[in-house]
Amino acid sequence: MDQGALDTAAGRASAPPSVDVTPSTVAPAPEQPLIQPPRKPRGRGRLALDLSLLGGVGLVLVGAVFAAWGVIERQFYSPTAFVERYVDYLAEGRAADALTVPGVDVTSADLEAAGLPPTASEALLRSAALAPITDVEVVSEEQDGDITRVTIEYRAGRYDGRTTFAVERDGSIGLAPTWRFAKSPLAVMNLGVTGSMAFDVNGFEIDKRQVSPEGADADPAAPVSLLVFSPGLYSVSVDTAISSTPGVAVLSDSPFRAIPVNVQAQPTEQFLNVVQDEVEEFLTACATQEVLQPTACPFGYFVQDRIASLPAWDIVTQPTVAVEPDGAGWSILPSEAVAHIEVDIRSIFDGKVRTVSEDVPFIVKGAITVRPDGNVTIVVTGPDTN
Repeated sequence: MDQGALDTAAGRASAPPSVDVTPSTVAPAPEQPLIQPPRKPRGRGRLALDLSLLGGVGLVLVGAVFAAWGVIERQFYSPTAFVERYVDYLAEGRAADALTVPGVDVTSADLEAAGLPPTASEALLRSAALAPITDVEVVSEEQDGDITRVTIEYRAGRYDGRTTFAVERDGSIGLAPTWRFAKSPLAVMNLGVTGSMAFDVNGFEIDKRQVSPEGADADPAAPVSLLVFSPGLYSVSVDTAISSTPGVAVLSDSPFRAIPVNVQAQPTEQFLNVVQDEVEEFLTACATQEVLQPTACPFGYFVQDRIASLPAWDIVTQPTVAVEPDGAGWSILPSEAVAHIEVDIRSIFDGKVRTVSEDVPFIVKGAITVRPDGNVTIVVTGPDTN
C-alpha cells in the first residue's frame, strides 16, 4: 500500500465524517428507575409496642365508658338518686307521684305486721296536706348487707330534719338497676283532738267522723290514725266558732313508725260569751219562781216552818263561766254564784212571823252538747238540782 493510501486511511480513522444532527432527530435516553434500598423486615418488638399502644388506647376508652356509666348510674340509677327522686316529689307537692315510688304504698296487712293501726286513713296523703320541704341534701349512703341506708338532711318549714331510708334492689332495666324502699317511708300519726270533732292539718280540713272506722259513731275522745309522709311537717290546729288552738307542729322524720299527737282545743271568746249569757239568763229565769226551791235550778232555801209570803229571789252574783272539753261537747266547770232571798217565815211553834233576807251561795255546773250543724245546747245544773 502506498503512502497516500495510508494517509487516506489514517485520515478516515482519525477524523470521522461530519453528520448534520438536529435535536428532533435525537432519541431521548431511556429513564433509569430509582434504586430503593431494600426494606428491612419489621421487628417483633416494634409490633408488640404498637399493639401495646392500641391496647392502652382501648383500655382508656373502656375506662372512660365505665366512668361515664358510673356517673350516670350515680345520678340516675343509684339508691341515692332513688331517694332524691322521692323527696323531690314531696318538695314539689306531688303526693300522687310520691305514692307510686316502689315501696311507698302499704296495705292493712303491712301496717298490722308492723304493729301500726291497720285502719289508718289515707286522707293526708294528698298534695293539699303537704308542707314545703327545702334545702334537701344527701349526707351519706351506707351498705348494710342487701340494704342500702341513705341519709338526707332538709328544712321543713322552720325546722331542720334528718331522715334515714332503707333501700333494696328491685331488679333492673337493661344495664340500669332499679330500687325500692325496703321499709315504707310512710308513718302513722295517732291524733287525739279534744274540744272539737273538726280540725285541720296544714290547712286541710278534716272531721273525725270522716276518717274514723266508726264513721258517724266515732268516739269523740278516741284518737284517729292518719298515714303521713316522711319526711313531712304537719301542723294540727282547730279553728271553729266554738274552739281554737294555735296549732301543734309535728315533724314526721322516721319511716314506718307511730307518732302520738294530742291537741286540746280551747274555747273561743265568742263561745264563752254565749255560754255566759245563757247561764245568766237561765239563773235569772230561775229567780222569777216564787218558791223556796225553784224547779231544775241550782239554788234553793230550806226551812222547817211555814212561809207567810211568797219568796222573792234575786241573783246578786252571777258565776264566772269556765268550760273544758268533754267528749264531743263541753262541761261547764263548777263555779260559785250568790242568790238573795226575801221571804216571811211563820213559826209552827208560836205563830210568829219573821222576815228572812239572806244571801244564798250556790254552785253552778253544766253540760254543753254540740250538734252536727254546729249549734249547741246548754244545760245548767248544780249539786242540788234534781
